[in-house]
Amino acid sequence: MMRCGSVSTGVEEEFEKLVIGMNPPRVTVDNGSDMEATLVKVDSANKFGSLLEVVQILTDLKLTIKRAYISSDGEWFMDVFHVVDQEGDKLTDSEVIERIEQSLGEKSVGLNPLSIGIETTTDQQTSIELLGRDRPGLLSEIFAVLSDLKCNIVGSEVWTHNSRMAALVYITDESTGEPISDPDRLDKIKQLLRYVLKGNQDKKSAKTSVSNKQMHAGRRLHQIMYTDRDYNKEEEEEGPSECRDRPFITVEKCEEKGYILVNLRCRDRPKLLFDTVCTLTDMRYVVFHGTVIAEGSEAYQEYYIRHLDKSPISSEGERERLVLCLEAAIQRRNTDGLRLELCCEDRPGLLSDVTRIFRENGLSVAHAEVSTVGSEAMNVFYVVDASGDPVHGQIIEAVRSEIGEQILQVRYKEGDSKDRTSFGNMIRSRSEKFLYNLGLIKSYS
Repeated sequence: MMRCGSVSTGVEEEFEKLVIGMNPPRVTVDNGSDMEATLVKVDSANKFGSLLEVVQILTDLKLTIKRAYISSDGEWFMDVFHVVDQEGDKLTDSEVIERIEQSLGEKSVGLNPLSIGIETTTDQQTSIELLGRDRPGLLSEIFAVLSDLKCNIVGSEVWTHNSRMAALVYITDESTGEPISDPDRLDKIKQLLRYVLKGNQDKKSAKTSVSNKQMHAGRRLHQIMYTDRDYNKEEEEEGPSECRDRPFITVEKCEEKGYILVNLRCRDRPKLLFDTVCTLTDMRYVVFHGTVIAEGSEAYQEYYIRHLDKSPISSEGERERLVLCLEAAIQRRNTDGLRLELCCEDRPGLLSDVTRIFRENGLSVAHAEVSTVGSEAMNVFYVVDASGDPVHGQIIEAVRSEIGEQILQVRYKEGDSKDRTSFGNMIRSRSEKFLYNLGLIKSYS
């Protein structure tokens, strides 16, 4: 018997493609309206996931979104993003501007959004997904197994949150430099990695999978950890630093227009907007209106959202779950440890050796970003001690001495802080004025 639901979904998808084809996205890059940032204005036919696609592309282009004004009521999507480059300047590179216009504009129609981003994997390597209980030395063991199996690690991203670890590792055959496709060899890789992940404490939830499909690293890691329910906290008391850095999130019903109002305030960092929008999308929420301001050490985000099926929040438990999931989205990209940058000529076993030295000196990797550009390894590690506390300087110097002081550099964070109150009032007044002009609230005074 034919399924009516699947036919309906197929018709809706084809109609959506037709509408977008008849109304291709319009992108304007404006350097004249703001003294300190470049405005990227995007107008297009609306579809579920449009906001995430735009934010993903701007984030992958290494742009910082200082402000954003989002509106997607009805069938049309109208967003304005105030962006700067990595140095905090307006965009002047014509190649970057052209890439924004091509990636977001008319030429992007019909492209798979996962194939646009810079962080997307390619078919020139094999991708391994890992999920398990985090513990000191785990990453060292994983890289050692891959090295023993003659796998060359060309890239990786590792996240840890709530005692869980998720990782994407991209490998090639050490001798040929080609993706690994032999089923027996892949089965052996999965089996040994699963054995490492299980250890003595994670007999049930350790998972490994292998794929040659393209995927966006950040989006996939969010999906892995969200599916694993990492937002459900273990019964442990939070330390003083965790309480201090915990995001402030509220979720309220907005009865007048049938929205769910989400307010979020936390320490600003790169890719924050991508992480929150990604999680809202994974949870099947649609952002109808929003205001984002991130012009100091803190970020403020306000969203008017609904379920994809337009149903309201059904219970207090659902509201609490939304708060926990957004909190997890912010904290997964854990960069609270000491940042170590490793830049040197790549070679087989490099990561196995480096992470072994970390482990032997009592360092635990909280977050890692591994990449290979040509023959150069460019790796970033955020490390803490085995208890999750800051690392002593003597230990870092010993590690640098063993690995090489010229190739392993320490990067310290700026410790300045800004006042919360004035910025919080600013986002409220600007957001309410924006919504008042759209006719969504009666007064913003």
